[in-house]
Amino acid sequence: MNDSITSREVMIEFKDVHKSFGNNYVHRGVDLTIHKGETITIIGGSGQGKTVLLKELTGLMSPDMGQVVVGGRDVTRMKERDLLQIRKDVGFLFQGAALFDSFNVKENIAYPLREHFKLDEEEIERRVHEKLRMVGLGDPAVEKLMPVELSGGMRKRVGLARAIATDPKIIIYDEPTTGLDPTNVRRINRLIRDMQSKLGVTSIAVTHDMASIFEFSDRMAMIWKGRIIGVGTVDEMRNSENDIIREFIAGLLPMDDI
Repeated sequence: MNDSITSREVMIEFKDVHKSFGNNYVHRGVDLTIHKGETITIIGGSGQGKTVLLKELTGLMSPDMGQVVVGGRDVTRMKERDLLQIRKDVGFLFQGAALFDSFNVKENIAYPLREHFKLDEEEIERRVHEKLRMVGLGDPAVEKLMPVELSGGMRKRVGLARAIATDPKIIIYDEPTTGLDPTNVRRINRLIRDMQSKLGVTSIAVTHDMASIFEFSDRMAMIWKGRIIGVGTVDEMRNSENDIIREFIAGLLPMDDI
């Protein structure tokens, strides 16, 4: 874990963010600072607004009030053209990897490169090779495989290779270890740390896998009833004076309260 996070520059800030859907108030003044180069995991029960936060970060959803600042720029005030640049700097690893079933591995990874950059085929191939090597899939034969031919662990790793294809500044992990066997869980956890150290990316994870959170997180933040009720290192959150945080992490919080 990185002990110097607090000395680093701020990458993302949620400032007094409010969001509601009709009478359902998802955010009631969310404040959260994320530092450049750290890996932070957002925890909280279902329906607490974790995914909405990620959509607000990329401008896919606008808060009713407050600011979302990315790299010093207020996303909430951006036009669509500028939001496209922000999104280009963000890589996503979705829960099911979200690969295109009709594309082989190479074309899946090449897709964001073709979408966002004007690169020749030689450069695209070089980047595809490079990213697959980074996730431990350097065998050239893998590039020709279709998603249906991949194991669950391989799908996740191909999804990660696609997420980093554009050399993003931020990577968002949505339940990155769900459905994987213990060996692949450890592999994905290790890759999340590798991406941080090798690429210097700022990583945001949303997951309920506490064992994985403890392994790859620099810090954790808990959202509860529309607000961030605690932020800290894994040890700080485990030993929080807040009963809700401590019991949620220990798995003791009744589902009715989530």
